[in-house]
Formats: sequence, C-alpha cells, structure tokens
Amino acid sequence: MRLTRNIPVLVAALAFFASAPAQQTRTLTADKHNEYGLVYSLPVTELRIEVTATKTVRKAGPYWKYAKKYIGTDKVVRDDGEEWTIDRVSVTPYGVADPESRWLMQLKPGATTYICVADDGMLLAINAEAQAPAPAKAKAPAKAPKAFTGKEYLQYVGEDFIASQSSAKQAQLLAESLMEVRDAKVSLTRGTAESMPTDGRQLELMLASLSEQEAALTAAFAGSETVATVQRTFTYRPEKKGKEVLFRLSDFGGFTDADDYSGAPVYIEIGGIREASLPTDADGAEKKLPKDAVMYALPGTATVTLSASGRKLFSEEMPMAQFGTVFGLAPSLFTSKKEPSYATFDPATGALREIGEVKE
Repeated sequence: MRLTRNIPVLVAALAFFASAPAQQTRTLTADKHNEYGLVYSLPVTELRIEVTATKTVRKAGPYWKYAKKYIGTDKVVRDDGEEWTIDRVSVTPYGVADPESRWLMQLKPGATTYICVADDGMLLAINAEAQAPAPAKAKAPAKAPKAFTGKEYLQYVGEDFIASQSSAKQAQLLAESLMEVRDAKVSLTRGTAESMPTDGRQLELMLASLSEQEAALTAAFAGSETVATVQRTFTYRPEKKGKEVLFRLSDFGGFTDADDYSGAPVYIEIGGIREASLPTDADGAEKKLPKDAVMYALPGTATVTLSASGRKLFSEEMPMAQFGTVFGLAPSLFTSKKEPSYATFDPATGALREIGEVKE
C-alpha cells in the first residue's frame, strides 16, 4: 500500500523501534500502537564524488638571475605561480529515503514479521538484520611539504648582506654562505669537522639543520616548487539526462563553486539511461503485482561521466533507483508461521539482493 503524507500511521510506526548498533538502523515491529502497519521508504540513488587533485606552487628566488653563475644552472623558477590538476575521480552510489516513495506493509495481530530500515526509513531487510552503509569518513589531508616563502634565506645572512645595497653583492654573499654550509655537511659526513657530535642523534640533528639552511639558500637562486594532494567530496542526485557544471577548478583558488567563473568547469553528465523492465514469467509475460505486495525497487541504469577541458576523468554505468520502477513480493512470504522468508535489499538502489528461508 502506497502512503501519502497525511497517513497518521507514519508517525506512530516511526516512533516505536529498537536501535541497532551505531544507531545506523532501526527494527520496526507491528503492534496495536502502529495499527499493525510497518512504514518504509524506497531509495533514490545519489552519488558521492571524491576528487583528488594536485596543487603545485612555484616560488621564484629573488636572485634567480645569478643562479647560472653561483649554483651552475639556469633551470630555475622565474615567476611565481600556482597550478591545479585533477589526478583521480571516484564515484560511489548510495541511497537515501525517497519521500515520494513511502509504503505500508499491513500485518495482522500476532504477526512476528519485522523490517529493518535505515535511520531515514529506507528499507534494508525483512525478517533479517542489516547494517546501513557507514557514512564516508573524511580522509585526513596529506601532509604538504614545507613551502618556501622566498625569504627563508634571511635567517642565515650576516651584517654585510644586510648593509649591502647591491643585489649582485648580496648574491655573492649568499653563494659564499651556501658553500660554507655544503663544506660543513661534507666535513660532518666524513668525520673531519673540528667539532664532531658526541653521538648519532646529535649528528642527525646537525645534518638536518645544515640541510635546511642549504635548501633555503639554494631556493634564493633556484626558487622552489611544492606539491600537495588535495581531496574534495561532492554529492549529486541524478534526475534526468543532461550535462551540467559540478564544480570549477581555479589556478588561483583551487576548488570553487559551479557559479564561480574564476575556475575552469568540471562537468558531470548523465546519459545512456536504461529503464528497468518488470519481471516476467517462464513464458515471457509480465508478472502480476501480488495483492498487498511488499514493494521494492527495480533500478534502471545510467552512465555517469565527469570531464574537464575535453578530458574524460571518469565514466561508468551505474544502477539507479530513480531510473527504474517498483514491483512487489507476496506478503505471505514473510508472514508464514511455518516457513517464513527473509529478504535483504541493496542500500544504494533498493533492489532485491537476497531472499531465502528464515533459519532458526
């Protein structure tokens, strides 16, 4: 029996339930408080889209013009810049209760039949326990490498550098400091330094400090490039065939909203929709809907494609409840006192996953 929003049994049925582990599911049983009716919803399929991008930040060294002379290379960063590229896209379908597809399973007094639903009322199982899919856990962002501001070298300059007004002289002084640091590292690793550390831990700390100084002084000439991995999750409910902007990616701000024109568009397209057919018997004729049937979803399929700048990032055919239809199982399957059956349903699409005899 299909329900409309003014059915009072809905409130009563949802008020009496037992909580399953982690508050992810509820078990609904029939009694006089809910007029022996169990209310449930079938799902609509939504998409959880996880996008992994690489953020590259380039910082020019203030003395890049002297790099060839003092560090022997002209392969340096000449201009500050930031660049974002999408590396990977994953799409996971999941179900949420559809308020337009609510149903009533009417039982008789004394019935032991029960249903298992998600917190939002979406049907998961009949005469069986089911675990609602755990919500996606936010992944800890990857630790980004230390980014140079371009001024770290100032920690290691002397008074002569500060007093100088000539960039050429400053570059020379920085180069001399860089050579001193490199010589000190060599002496430590060879064991020829005037003041050798007393233990391995102290040696490790001294070498780490010298490496940090070397990197800062080198960056003053060659510049720096830091790379970080950034993840962002989007949700999307396909409703019809078509293509639209899901989000934008900007080299100035990374992930931006679909209506923020500072970024290049990343599109999501729903196509190749194939609607579900009603089940047929051995002769190929459509089966008739049982009386007072327990309704479940027959999902259709659609192809989900994400693209940007003419590049296909993801494309896969997926089952979706909203592009299908509904059918029903005979309620006697679940209310039989001698040989009751159980059924479990796909939490992403509402499709019948398994049906069998309840074993005590």
